[in-house]
Amino acid sequence: MKNLDIGEVVQRSGVPASTLRYYEEKGLIASTGRRGLRRQFDPGVPERLALIALGRAAGFSLDEIALMFVPQGRPRIDRQMLAAKAEELDRTIRRLSAMRDGLRHAAACPAPSHMECPTFRRILQAAASGAIGARGKKTPQPPRS
Repeated sequence: MKNLDIGEVVQRSGVPASTLRYYEEKGLIASTGRRGLRRQFDPGVPERLALIALGRAAGFSLDEIALMFVPQGRPRIDRQMLAAKAEELDRTIRRLSAMRDGLRHAAACPAPSHMECPTFRRILQAAASGAIGARGKKTPQPPRS
């Protein structure tokens, strides 16, 4: 099969040329040369870009994704790294589900004020302790007396 020029890769993959150049700079893909001023890529690069997109969708960083590729070979995906990411996603899903349920409760709560609602107060307490929120990690709490 013939090489693809950068425009063909953009058209087939939907990945902008600037992103392709960045991925090349990061070592995630490699051009095979140039025809005139246009980069040329191996016909397998769209599949590699699909793997990168899948990794990004799963929450892997580009550096983590780079570890999944050997320079001139097939992907080498660490199953332990996949299992760890799945566990991380499970924790995120639990945290977001709890947040969703709390928001639904707060939206329909019959208490005159959210501050009078015991459920809402527990949500506030969890947010203050770091159990929920953007960090998603508990901050150390002093021992209770």
